[in-house]
Amino acid sequence: MQMITSTTDLQEFTVELEQGPYAAIDTEFMRDQTYWPKLCLIQAAGPDAQAIIDPLAPGIDLAAFYRLLANPAVVKVFHAARQDIEIFHHFGGVIPAPFFDTQIAAMVCGFGEAASYETLVRKLAKADIDKSARFTDWSRRPLTRRQLEYALADVTHLRQVYDILSKELERTGRAEWVEEEEAILGDPATYRLDPGDAWRRLKPRSGSKRFLAVLAGMAAWREREAQARDVPRNRILRDEALLEIAAHPPADAEHLEHIRGLSSGYAQSRAGKSLLAAISEATNAPAPELLPAPLKPRREPSPAALDLLKTLLRIRSAEYRVAPRLVADLAELERLACGESEGLAVLHGWRADVFGRDAVALCEGRLAIALRHGEAVVLEAPSREKPVRIN
Repeated sequence: MQMITSTTDLQEFTVELEQGPYAAIDTEFMRDQTYWPKLCLIQAAGPDAQAIIDPLAPGIDLAAFYRLLANPAVVKVFHAARQDIEIFHHFGGVIPAPFFDTQIAAMVCGFGEAASYETLVRKLAKADIDKSARFTDWSRRPLTRRQLEYALADVTHLRQVYDILSKELERTGRAEWVEEEEAILGDPATYRLDPGDAWRRLKPRSGSKRFLAVLAGMAAWREREAQARDVPRNRILRDEALLEIAAHPPADAEHLEHIRGLSSGYAQSRAGKSLLAAISEATNAPAPELLPAPLKPRREPSPAALDLLKTLLRIRSAEYRVAPRLVADLAELERLACGESEGLAVLHGWRADVFGRDAVALCEGRLAIALRHGEAVVLEAPSREKPVRIN
């Protein structure tokens, strides 16, 4: 087992990986005590090479590895890529391209809503993974051989999983389905951490402009503090305290001292004084713009109609061996049940082929669902309604 701890060895290894068509990649990181993820290990494997890279090794420069991630001639293979890509984007300023996410591919190839790596390895690579080292403190050194073997297994089996899934996508002509889902993961905006948007994750229920202005100002302050000190947000101030203060902004340190959830003397601390300044500034600031609400049907859908559409979605998804949530979400089903069609992704492209056209036909009475030998089946029915145009 090769453990890379020097820049020279890393450069030689990445040159070897760049000779192949793909590189399977995974990371081990810690985040429970920090704001930013602490990158502890990088596992990588090509068709004929595999190694573990130690990013915590003294003096190691990861530039060669980041160049590999950007190499257009090498497909970077991940399972559930989002966190790995976020780490590489933050530390290396690079979004891997091109990349392949085996979890998304598995959803398209009939392995359920969110197939785990262990499930795919067992079904496709016919191997079992030892899970005993899953909760290891990856930042501690030295790591045991058992820990390193566990880490490396995350990419050695991934090669076979990738090979099988990519061939299945080619056979079924569904590669574009996967690429459409991966486009979100490849967008740098997905990983943008703007303190000005931090208030949104709190999902406030009040629409009061004064409340939102103070909440946005405090949440941005907390985010900047957490980033600068590299500690979890709640180490700075808990969500409950933020919402309480936004609802009843204290005018001075004396009033802040009486806020529930704050420690004694907090108002007189550096953080307390900084928070009071942020509250004062936010009080006079305009309220942040609310995101447009998801487009909902103009009326409540019939529960029976919605159930029929859900049944049709399950039937068609099973026939095409694709995860239902990739095809349509609940909001789209509700709008379809109300006879609405404008702006629905499910009525375009491959989703229309799998489900959308039949969903419209069902709503128009041109399809019916019945039981045959104990199984739900879709039957044709006479059409009496003008069909909805689908692009």
